[in-house]
Amino acid sequence: MKICHLLTKRCTALIAATCFVFAGLASGAQLVSSGRATAASLPSELTDQQFWSLSRDSSEEDGFFRSDNLLSNETSFQEIIPGLLKAAKQGRVYMGVGPEQNFTYIAALKPAMAFIIDIRHGNLDVHLTYKALFELSRDRADFVSRLFSRKRPSGLGAQSTAEEIFSAYRTAEGSRELYEENLRAIEDHLMKKHGFALTSGDRDGIRWTLSNFYRFGPSINYGSSLSAGVPPAVVGATGGARGGSNMASYGSLMTTDDGRGENRSYLANEENFKFLKDLETRNLIVPVVGDFGGDKAIRAIGRYLKSIDAMVSAFYLSNVEQFLVQDGKWDKFCASTAALPLDETSMFIRTGRGGPYSFGGGGGVQDSSTANMLLELKPCLSPSR
Repeated sequence: MKICHLLTKRCTALIAATCFVFAGLASGAQLVSSGRATAASLPSELTDQQFWSLSRDSSEEDGFFRSDNLLSNETSFQEIIPGLLKAAKQGRVYMGVGPEQNFTYIAALKPAMAFIIDIRHGNLDVHLTYKALFELSRDRADFVSRLFSRKRPSGLGAQSTAEEIFSAYRTAEGSRELYEENLRAIEDHLMKKHGFALTSGDRDGIRWTLSNFYRFGPSINYGSSLSAGVPPAVVGATGGARGGSNMASYGSLMTTDDGRGENRSYLANEENFKFLKDLETRNLIVPVVGDFGGDKAIRAIGRYLKSIDAMVSAFYLSNVEQFLVQDGKWDKFCASTAALPLDETSMFIRTGRGGPYSFGGGGGVQDSSTANMLLELKPCLSPSR
């Protein structure tokens, strides 16, 4: 597949200078064999200082995107999971972008470690909020209660389905008292228990995140916070508002299935939830601020992974590649990603119909697909990577 046929002349020149035969790479010393990296080579946990340093030292300056992306607008993201599990290996390193859809892919792939990279510092604050909520919550029903600041309905337990949980919370009213209590608990957990040096901007970002989940509840969708008319750090007097537009709600994203009748969301069952809770508790889901077409974040993570003899199992891109092409940054992304530790089972996960050249429409209904990373990055691989 010729993946660079629509790139600029500058990118074409770069590719011409760096392309070589893939078979030759596969036999070279720089390609790590598929059996070399296992979960045993990765840390069993990171200290609080290691987590904070790895996140901050790998990060770039805050960047811009047109929306705050508090939740996904991708409705078919589960459908690639059965095929992904046949291609990618578990127990390695997962990389991704954006908010909660990463948790569903992590629950499926069961990596030993994960990195979430996003151009917006706000996404880092979203994941710090989630980190605290996972660690503070004993089960899914408790987690949903804290996330949306709603009192836990009676009758929910470990065997409750996602449909039962979200059906129960859908009619529950938001509690201002619970919101304030949850916000204090999150800040205390991150700053006092973990000792993270949150900035005032981080605290505003966490407040903005939690305030929108409180305001809109399980009916929140991708566009809710954009149309709410509420500035960051400000919450309405009640939590009963509902998000407009026809985009998928949080509740519907958590109760959909993989197209074969199996719900694989991270809140589908207690096993998925507990796997995420365990990774978060051991500081092994690391949020990073980074432009995919930038100079630092992806390469910094690549250097770290190589230093611990790790291997990337999958990299979830959403539809970021189309923006990289528009901004003339795809060639840099290609070169940076080619420097990650990869093998023949490492997979891209995309939203769209064909990688960086698929310019999909809006409305939140977009196909998901997978592709072999080495084959896709072939033009940008070199023996010196």
